[in-house]
This record gives sequence, structure tokens and C-alpha cells, in this order.
Amino acid sequence: KSHGQMISYRNGIWHSKTSEKERTLSMKPTNWQLTSLVLLRLAIGWHFLYEGVIKLYNPYWSAKGYLLSAEGFLAPLFNRLAQDPMVGIIDTVNISLTVAAGLALMLGIFTRTAAIVGILLLAMFYLAHPPLHGMTASTMGGSYWIVNYNILEITGLLVILAFPTSRWFGLENLMQRRGGRSTS
Repeated sequence: KSHGQMISYRNGIWHSKTSEKERTLSMKPTNWQLTSLVLLRLAIGWHFLYEGVIKLYNPYWSAKGYLLSAEGFLAPLFNRLAQDPMVGIIDTVNISLTVAAGLALMLGIFTRTAAIVGILLLAMFYLAHPPLHGMTASTMGGSYWIVNYNILEITGLLVILAFPTSRWFGLENLMQRRGGRSTS
């Protein structure tokens, strides 16, 4: 038994009973691993922030066209969301959450919440235009089948969710050094 860790023997296998927080805090990544994870967080954060700001400052942008062109089994739901006045709410929520998630990821604060928000947004984008055989989304911006840029970015956000890089580099790190509590 090691400090702060319970070990038990069941079915011929040693099992560790450490909490997720203890396992996360005990991880000691190499500088290369840490730099790579932080760069992933910053790149995805930049992409979200940029997408949100572009939408915010484009007076003609609306999710309406995207929602009306939805395909797949959820198309009727997305088509209903494109109707007035709901589409105005959808536009505001989309821009707000995209900008907020991007800022949080880039600044390294509330990163777990930002990663979850990003995953949910990207999942909705994916479900509106799944890259499946016979659907136009499979040819938008390249050739995709099942896995597209939304799935790749969701995977990146899952990595960010699993590795709290803001504890090593970001505002959350600065807050912890000054005696504050964790925000992720």
C-alpha cells in the first residue's frame, strides 16, 4: 500500500483504488507531452474563438441555412430549430458558447467545462450533417466517411478533458499558485 492509495487483490489481479483526482494530480508528463497537450488546447481554443468572433461580426451570418440543409434522422429537429423565432435564439447561443469555449480553452480556465461545451456543440454540428454515404456532408470540404473534422476535434477535446493542461499552463495554474482553488 502506497501513500493515499488503496490496493486490493481480486481474481488474481492487483487493483488500485485511487480517485480520479489523485491519479490526475500524480501524472508527471514529460515536457514534450505537456507542450503537445497545451498546444492542442490552444489550437482548438483558437479555432472556437475565431469561429465565434467571425459569426459575431458578420451581420449576415445565421445558422438557419445550416439547420435547413440538415440531413439524417435528426433533420426534422434541426429544420424546426431553423424557424423564427427559435433560429435567433440558436444563433445567439451558438455564438456565445463558441466564443466562451474558445476563450476558456485559450486562457486555461474552466477548461473541462469548455471541453464539454465544445464536444456538445461539435456533436450537434456532426449530427446535423453526418458524413455518411449518400449525404452531401460527406463531400463538404473534402471527402469524409463517418470521421470528419468535427469528430477529430471532439477527440482532441476528449484528450483535453482527460488531461487538465490548465493546471500546468493557464490562468488556472496562476490561481492555484496564489492559493485559489481549481476551476476546471
